[in-house]
Amino acid sequence: MSATSAVTNKTLTRDDWIRAAINLLAKEGITGLRVERLAHHLGVTKGSFYWHFKDRRELHLAVLEQWKAGRISDIDKQTRCPPGQERQQLLHVIDVYSASRNPRGILIELAVREWARRDEAAAAVVSEVDAVRLDRARRLFLASGIDQETATARAALLYAYVFGMSLLLLPVAPEALEAMRRQIAEWITEEITPSTKGRSNE
Repeated sequence: MSATSAVTNKTLTRDDWIRAAINLLAKEGITGLRVERLAHHLGVTKGSFYWHFKDRRELHLAVLEQWKAGRISDIDKQTRCPPGQERQQLLHVIDVYSASRNPRGILIELAVREWARRDEAAAAVVSEVDAVRLDRARRLFLASGIDQETATARAALLYAYVFGMSLLLLPVAPEALEAMRRQIAEWITEEITPSTKGRSNE
């Protein structure tokens, strides 16, 4: 039995099971998120699980709620800034949410999104988190002086880039890849001037 076998059924909390479930979700996806697997990872019997959840579905819903709450809290934290610092904050958001900075977060995100393809509750949670993401990024673009339509498009582009890059395995040296990331981030967040604004409306 693993080192965690010293943990007894009575010392495990509901949050312990949820945290373990999120870790297992990141590694094995929703198909691997089974009570037996969790109990094995925690070094306990399944009986501990039923002290806190009536069935696996209740655990699944708890995982989704915790993921949603954590994502929204972090989004609010990462997009909060003093007036006049919006562009710098957008660059920060791109950096923080890139795969190179947060590989575990990306694994969890991808697992939840895959789950959402086959589960209505998961899809609703992902949709809610995405709406918050786009709203907060759009607010930063709007505060920097960009019009509503362009701000909405830029917010969508920002997250399309962040998640898209996490799926690419580019044959590029680390230094060149980092330079590419910086350049793309600059393009996404570049200030709108009369000339660029005119081109965006053509």
